[in-house]
Amino acid sequence: MFDGGPSPDAVETGPPRITLRNAFSHPFDSAIAAARTCYSPRLITPDEITDKQRLNIGAATFYSGHHTVYQHAHFEFGVENVSRQFVWSFLHAHPFYNSEQQSQRYVRLDRAQAYIPPVSLFFDEASRGIYEGAVARAWAYYRELSALLVSDARNILNDIWHIGPMSHPKRIQKIERSAEKRAIEVARYVLPVAAFTTMVHTLSGIVLHRLWRMCSASDTPSEARAAIGEMVAQVRQLDPQFFDRFGTAPLEELPEWKDIAPAQAQSDGFAQEFDALLQGKTSRLLDYSRNAVRVMAEAYRAVVGQPESACSDAEAIDRLLNPARNLYRLETLNVGVHAPMMRALQHANYTFAKKISHTADSQDQRHRMVPGSRPLLTLADTRGPDYVTPMLLAANPRAKELYERAMQDAWAAKNQLLDRGVPPEIALYLLPNAKAIRLVETGSLLHLLHKWTMRTCFNAQEEIYDASMDEIAQLREVQPELSRYIGPPCHLRAGITTPICTEGSHFCGIKVWLDFPDIERRI
Repeated sequence: MFDGGPSPDAVETGPPRITLRNAFSHPFDSAIAAARTCYSPRLITPDEITDKQRLNIGAATFYSGHHTVYQHAHFEFGVENVSRQFVWSFLHAHPFYNSEQQSQRYVRLDRAQAYIPPVSLFFDEASRGIYEGAVARAWAYYRELSALLVSDARNILNDIWHIGPMSHPKRIQKIERSAEKRAIEVARYVLPVAAFTTMVHTLSGIVLHRLWRMCSASDTPSEARAAIGEMVAQVRQLDPQFFDRFGTAPLEELPEWKDIAPAQAQSDGFAQEFDALLQGKTSRLLDYSRNAVRVMAEAYRAVVGQPESACSDAEAIDRLLNPARNLYRLETLNVGVHAPMMRALQHANYTFAKKISHTADSQDQRHRMVPGSRPLLTLADTRGPDYVTPMLLAANPRAKELYERAMQDAWAAKNQLLDRGVPPEIALYLLPNAKAIRLVETGSLLHLLHKWTMRTCFNAQEEIYDASMDEIAQLREVQPELSRYIGPPCHLRAGITTPICTEGSHFCGIKVWLDFPDIERRI
């Protein structure tokens, strides 16, 4: 079944490794002191809290849902040996966290390191052998594609940067490093979502309570229970009261799975129906605020206290969106929600259906103020290969052939495990980063503006760039007066301020601002 592929290597694995790096010294007493301060003529300190107050105020606030007091305490964790699937499906699937995660775009993954579930009744030694073999093969494909694609990336970059025999050696060296990064960025599409990642992850106390309660609400309930359980255990060691006084436990029955059995025939039908809805686009506008211009203009006038006779709708929109008039648009520090006039953009909302790869969506979901309804892959699995192909791969016949073989191998191994009775939770770890994710996403114009500014830069991930360009083009069709001042930072800053490009030494090499949006992205 798997003949003809690269030779696999051994796979390294291990349990989740969680380190509590920083924390409040007395998180529970700090929460109770915050609660007492609400009803006190002075500020209450944690060292004033009595055991009676811990008992009475703790129960009164927690069980009645007054949870903001538990949000003050934050916990900073070092997280290692967790899968990309767990991070995508659970850890980053909500907006209330902060993460700095190891980048597969820029970090070469030389060693095959991945999550391997423990052997059990439904995952025997033979199944584990199939699983490990698939992971190892994926890594071998990754290495081979990385080597194959460097030359193509180098040729494109040499042309963009006008590299020739007389170019300075340091300039040539910089292009070589960039070509290697572009190659591994694309080669990573074959890696399994079981691949390990490392991150610094910070949560508030109430979010950690919620994650523990909801750890089964994902595609990775076993891994989530282990990782979140270790976070909870370390907070308990620091301050037992923060969890032990309430005794909350993970929910066991979840409505998402009620009356729904995994059925690949239904999943295949859903995928076909969704793709038809897209009409060939990466992202398609499904719904939007029809009266956005009028409503945002009214909101702006409410902020500045001007009647319509002094500020027409068109004038209000220009004051809001024109970066020459609204200097907030030029800030690299995203201050939109803090700027009184910019909050007028919150009243217009746009909903898109989009299809991007698992690896691209892992970046897209970091735009937490543009939330999406993402699939439970255990309920939306397809029998046949269902993946996205980056343009650098599509343009290289040898690389494309190898890539397609990698996709066939990944789905064959996943299906082989399912046919052996292995639970989907385990089998789906073998899906590649390229796996197509279909989602519905909604955001206000305020937060979409930030996303579109960041993701229409040529340094943005290819698929998110394509989706953003689709979205801007459709906005231009339905509300052209809003789209004039939308684009990458260089487009907004040109002729107004310097530097035009905010990427510094990572400048893409193309003067995008001269012809945006009518400009071709080649890599």
